[in-house]
Amino acid sequence: MRTSIPSPPVEWSQIHLGPLTIHVYALCILAGIFAALWLTARRWKERGGDPEKVMDVAFWAIPFGIVGGRLYHVISTPGPYFGEGGDPLAALRIWEGGLGIWGAVALGAFGAWLGARRAGVSFPTFADAVAPGVLLAQAIGRLGNYFNQELFGAPTTLPWALEIEPAFRPEGYEQFATFHPTFLYEMVWNLAGVALLLWLDRKYDLRGGRTFWLYVIVYVSGRLWIEAVRIDTAVHVLGLRINIWVSIAVLAGAIVAFIVLGRLQARIPAEERPDRSRLAAAETDDPSEATPREGADDDAATPASSPGTADGRAQTEDGTEPDEGR
Repeated sequence: MRTSIPSPPVEWSQIHLGPLTIHVYALCILAGIFAALWLTARRWKERGGDPEKVMDVAFWAIPFGIVGGRLYHVISTPGPYFGEGGDPLAALRIWEGGLGIWGAVALGAFGAWLGARRAGVSFPTFADAVAPGVLLAQAIGRLGNYFNQELFGAPTTLPWALEIEPAFRPEGYEQFATFHPTFLYEMVWNLAGVALLLWLDRKYDLRGGRTFWLYVIVYVSGRLWIEAVRIDTAVHVLGLRINIWVSIAVLAGAIVAFIVLGRLQARIPAEERPDRSRLAAAETDDPSEATPREGADDDAATPASSPGTADGRAQTEDGTEPDEGR
């Protein structure tokens, strides 16, 4: 009786369509991106925003995120590319696997900021809307590691151990056949994190960037112990994998940011806070960017707490009030 999880056959990691080769790893990444866009569009619409704006921001965030993820992976794991016997050109073959989440989040967030500025939407509000979707994308993307037989953990004989073919076992572990399925650990953790974020955001009405920083806290809390189980090649600092040190630093920063933003929000009188269904229209980085939803009347789309004139009405870029009936 089998008491372990079999890895997919090597030929399953690729799909051949004539001269075209499609890597399942890439398909998993794409599936995660589409799932994130779907969830983010739903949350953005709930906040009174135009779902099409999500695509406008994603146009910038996705490429930046992919490049950032690859750069972080290559920098934190340089051996296969620039070490003895390494292949520098392999750093460009992203479809073979290897995306560092911290680089993806950092540059992806920068790309999202650029996209939000160009689309005229609030970056903190967008970050809150996209946070659960990012975690969902990470969960789906981990399936790519399963098909590539990579990024698994230390040897184990637990019932849910993952079988790894000899060709994919790291040097020094050739005699072991089953390993911790860290892809599965992270996938389950991330999916549970998505459910937790959605529930907490709905229950406590997190805003102002707090949902995003809560996402970071949830993800890093799991990544810390999962990273300690992994045995793939990585730079070590003071005996620990560099990703563990980065996770500790990011976790500490995220906790501080979450607390500070919570206190700032608490200082805003309840009557001055925009209605939850109009956050995307009211919480802009620049008061002149506050615009009503398409098809909504001006009074409904511009709550009394919106930045603008003294009586709460929005202003145009030159400081004048918009014409009635627009």
